[in-house]
Amino acid sequence: MSYADAYARQVAEHEEVLAAREAGDVDPGRILLVEHAPPVITVSRRQGARAHLVATPEVLAREGVVVEETDRGGDITYHGPGQIVAYPILDLNLYHLGLHAYMRLLEQSVIDTLGAFGIAGERDPGATGVWVGNSASRPPGIEASGEARKIAAMGVRVRRWVSMHGLALNVSTRLDHFRLIVPCGLVGRSVTSMENELGGECPSMDRAKGVLVGALRGRLAAARAGAFESAGPERSV
Repeated sequence: MSYADAYARQVAEHEEVLAAREAGDVDPGRILLVEHAPPVITVSRRQGARAHLVATPEVLAREGVVVEETDRGGDITYHGPGQIVAYPILDLNLYHLGLHAYMRLLEQSVIDTLGAFGIAGERDPGATGVWVGNSASRPPGIEASGEARKIAAMGVRVRRWVSMHGLALNVSTRLDHFRLIVPCGLVGRSVTSMENELGGECPSMDRAKGVLVGALRGRLAAARAGAFESAGPERSV
């Protein structure tokens, strides 16, 4: 689905969750999953974010990549086929989640998902998202690159405590497209995917989606029961 169409769907779902609250009904929300096609670079309204688009219009046209402004937090990122984009539209009041705790829940859900396939996902104290580290992060027989690599990006918007946007997990994404930008505005940091880390052991998109949704549901159920404890320092979202 195109980014514009998916954004319109998010807005409609967001309004439904808000309307339910105002009517006194309980609507905890829903999780939307999408692969964006055509590939898209989304640029937030953060000052300086547009400067992290390094590709020329000619290169973008040749690669078939479009550029869209977004109202989520964060900086600049890339979405395309082979990447699971999850948009949880949630009434955070029902989950007893502030913004910091919600971001940590998203990170933990990705870490849970990666762990199910033998990848050790990690937080970075200086940047929101999930990273893969050195040799300990790879299964036996897969060579380590010796540097932290970003495998999942995150950026959200919360309006009246209902969330929009969310996370993007690289499964079999075209990593060369990340060269069109400075991902998330982090100079000198590399990007990876589950396929890049696991080689032929990479799960299918359907399998990865199922595990990610299960992880999100589990962590959200814990939060609603008051049992989710966020971890990590306060960071930009």
